[in-house]
Amino acid sequence: MDTNARLTEIDGVTLHLGEPDATDHQDWIGQDEVLRQLLACWLVVDRRDRPLSPRLIGPPGIGKTTLAMAAARLRKRPLFITQCTADTRPEDLIVTPVLAESGRIAYHASPLVTAMIRGGVCVLDEGNRMNEKSWASLAPLLDHRRYVESIVAGITIRAHEDFRVCVTMNEDESTYEVPDYILSRLQPTLALGFPGRDDEMAILQYHLPFAEPELLAITVEFLQQAHALKLDFSPRDGINIIRYAIKRIAQDPSHPLSRDVAWREAVERVLGEEAADLDRLARRKRSALGDQQAPLGLGDLFFDPSDPLYPDSREDMDAEDD
Repeated sequence: MDTNARLTEIDGVTLHLGEPDATDHQDWIGQDEVLRQLLACWLVVDRRDRPLSPRLIGPPGIGKTTLAMAAARLRKRPLFITQCTADTRPEDLIVTPVLAESGRIAYHASPLVTAMIRGGVCVLDEGNRMNEKSWASLAPLLDHRRYVESIVAGITIRAHEDFRVCVTMNEDESTYEVPDYILSRLQPTLALGFPGRDDEMAILQYHLPFAEPELLAITVEFLQQAHALKLDFSPRDGINIIRYAIKRIAQDPSHPLSRDVAWREAVERVLGEEAADLDRLARRKRSALGDQQAPLGLGDLFFDPSDPLYPDSREDMDAEDD
């Protein structure tokens, strides 16, 4: 079997293989320990050993897919990404039949199967959006058997010894509960947390080298306050806030928006109007957790509490809530 060819044959069936992910590589910044943990999962220390298939968990936008991409690059193996959805079918994960121009059926390997054949790395992105039927088709791949069966092509496909896989998972209302027999195969669990201040600044600077230092600083401060309040605003959110603010400022050079106004507008447009009021969001969080500590609002980002212009809106909001 030629692992570099576009076509390969298994048990008399010709498969059309996919192309690896061609996205420009992104550096992994901070949280070096979780990168080492992922690479450890993929080690094989004995001929009787086999790699693990970990799941990466954490809030959306925290960098789970970027982490897997960085690990694949360090292993010097091609990367393939399968985006999992509620509509993903077993044949989408394995082999899809396609009607060719000649009128014959052509069999196209999924990114996962292409990675299995080529000895690459596959990321099952947002895996807990898939239903149990789709997961069941992957059960033999995720244990010692390391193969999948294609019902539509009538073949069994075994994984190359260099094949590695991981699954990213978000927790929100649109996800399924992954069955226990699958979770027992997706071990260990590697958790990604929000970055610290220095790492978050480095991430924003890496992605936005053209951004003004003031915009970077105020966004990092906002994100760090959100993290402290356990609000799920991620570095990806910060990147989008800054991008939008920069575009609004540049939109009309003759009547440019002030930096502060553009940034405030960006927060509301990217995260919703409620995000512009950390006070209210934190109040709701405190109500759920029983925490009475006074939160920080956007006013804390722009003014010192002793400044006469500092917006003292807490009492008005308390009255409004009452």
